[in-house]
Amino acid sequence: MNKVRGLFLAVAAVVVSGVTLVAPAAAQAACPDVQVVFARGTGEPVGVGRVGDAFVDALRPLVPGKSVAVDAVNYPASLDFMRAADGANEASAFVQNTVATCPDTQIVLGGYSQGAAVMDIITVAGAPTLGFVNPMPPTVADHVAAVAVFGNPSIRLLGGPLTALSPQYGYKTIDLCNGADPVCSNGNDRPAHSQYVEAGLTTQAAQFVAGRLATEAPITTLAGQTHGG
Repeated sequence: MNKVRGLFLAVAAVVVSGVTLVAPAAAQAACPDVQVVFARGTGEPVGVGRVGDAFVDALRPLVPGKSVAVDAVNYPASLDFMRAADGANEASAFVQNTVATCPDTQIVLGGYSQGAAVMDIITVAGAPTLGFVNPMPPTVADHVAAVAVFGNPSIRLLGGPLTALSPQYGYKTIDLCNGADPVCSNGNDRPAHSQYVEAGLTTQAAQFVAGRLATEAPITTLAGQTHGG
């Protein structure tokens, strides 16, 4: 992952004294067709986590002929939930670098549990807040084809699913809660929070995302309105 991030930083276009230095053609050619950015859940080992792995594995065969790269958001995923802002800052920076260096790449955002909260932050917060200091410009939404979140605490903490909370990203989001999972509903079925793969919800999300990748995303204006289809 560090090598991939280093590549993006190294080949990013920079402006020096009014002269734009464009990334080398070889680096541009290495851009994936689809870039998945996924944040794991609390306590999961470094990587995209079990839900993220299942989601990506289900997605790949649904987009034949397209290269799919995966970035695991680098953040603690610990019981210190305020550190989700660290993940949001890291994810936002990676997405913005991808847009700058690979403008034709379709970006897919995803997260499970606390990782879903990371995605809530970068798609809802338009200004710095509670440790999140790197909001994404509105134009970034044009490059994000889909968002898939699982066991999202926003439903309880923010009063609704991401589909309703984000004008720019909500319509391209699938926000899945497994039955009475208490993290994302008023239920009390704790085991449900660990059964997103078994319940087939990672496959459902992959099918939704594949559909989004196959259609042209609307153009989002600076005012957050959408046009086209």
